[in-house]
Amino acid sequence: MHNIRKIAKDYYWVGASDRRLELFENIMPITKGVSYNAYLLVDEKTILLDTVDSSVSRQFLENVKYALNGRTLDYLVVNHMEPDHCSIIEDMVLRYPELKLIGNAKTLQMIKQFFDFDVEERFVTVKEGDTFSSGNHTLTFVLAPMVHWPEAMFTYDVEEKILFSADAFGTFGALNGNLFNDEVNFDKDWLDEARRYYTNIVGKYGNPVQAALKKASTIEINMICPLHGPIWRNDLGYILDKYNKWSTYEPEDKTVMIVYGSMYGNTESAVNVLATKLAEEGVKNIVTYSVSNTHVSYLISEAFRCSHIVVAAPTYNGAVFTPMENFLLDLKAHGLQKRTFAFIENGTWAPTAACQMMSIVGEMKDMKVVEETITLKSSLKESQVEQLENLAKELAAELTA
Repeated sequence: MHNIRKIAKDYYWVGASDRRLELFENIMPITKGVSYNAYLLVDEKTILLDTVDSSVSRQFLENVKYALNGRTLDYLVVNHMEPDHCSIIEDMVLRYPELKLIGNAKTLQMIKQFFDFDVEERFVTVKEGDTFSSGNHTLTFVLAPMVHWPEAMFTYDVEEKILFSADAFGTFGALNGNLFNDEVNFDKDWLDEARRYYTNIVGKYGNPVQAALKKASTIEINMICPLHGPIWRNDLGYILDKYNKWSTYEPEDKTVMIVYGSMYGNTESAVNVLATKLAEEGVKNIVTYSVSNTHVSYLISEAFRCSHIVVAAPTYNGAVFTPMENFLLDLKAHGLQKRTFAFIENGTWAPTAACQMMSIVGEMKDMKVVEETITLKSSLKESQVEQLENLAKELAAELTA
């Protein structure tokens, strides 16, 4: 049974949602599911913009067939060659033998890597600024390399002023009938997943995202159609501002994120005291996470959001508590910058975690480190509470400056 929705003149959303998949890219939890968006232009020529993951291919194929209403499919624009958007390209070729594929030179190379059919005979290569007419619509192509693969590109409808933005401006979460951003409470129900999607998938590519945003600023856009999540048809400045902040590594919120590892509860007890002291100093919206039972994708997302980060961990086998070390290395791999870090370490006979955590953070760009490290010997003592108070005062003074 088909499930489509008209989104603009001659355009239909023909995607589908998956609520069964537990891990996106077999890494990140998606408790709210995920949508795979694809768009069909029904004009003098019929043009499909991207496909979907094989997991929702049955629904997608029914949608395309219904929207074509007996016509054949003439062209498929491949904006992004990641398998969650291209896994059924060969199926489309088998169903529509005359189908032509539109993409850039790097797209062609990648299609050959994924599939064995003769790609070149049906491939139309486009470059930056090239145009293609469907009849009543003119499409132009904007290369967006490393947002977040090297072949990524945007397609822009000149007449309707629609930007088909590939993986940019997407978000985790299945669509629940409401397809457009003004049909949902995005700030309340979607922003956290949009941030987690961006920071974990695109986060390290801040400079390429900035380059893409500059290109987008030169064209008039009425609608943004991403490959995941809601379509943006108003208040575009909201999501553009978020992407500008995320890609320049500016924190969204001036607050403190506390991430701790604790084997037996002693380090946890100390950070709970610190959180209370921060609150007493007027710091609002503090967040505290156990590194052991919070998936790292959530921690990375929150680290991009918050301006100040306190990490607290015991020494473990002469090194950093393993989940904390993994988190910091992952944070480094995602290119986070422009944060203030403070460190708390614990150890019963040889606490050395702080210097090793500092070493990882020291390899990241434009990080400020609070000078005094707090060292616990097995557990927090009353004589050390003043150190936590002083740390809370220092962080609060920066947040209110």
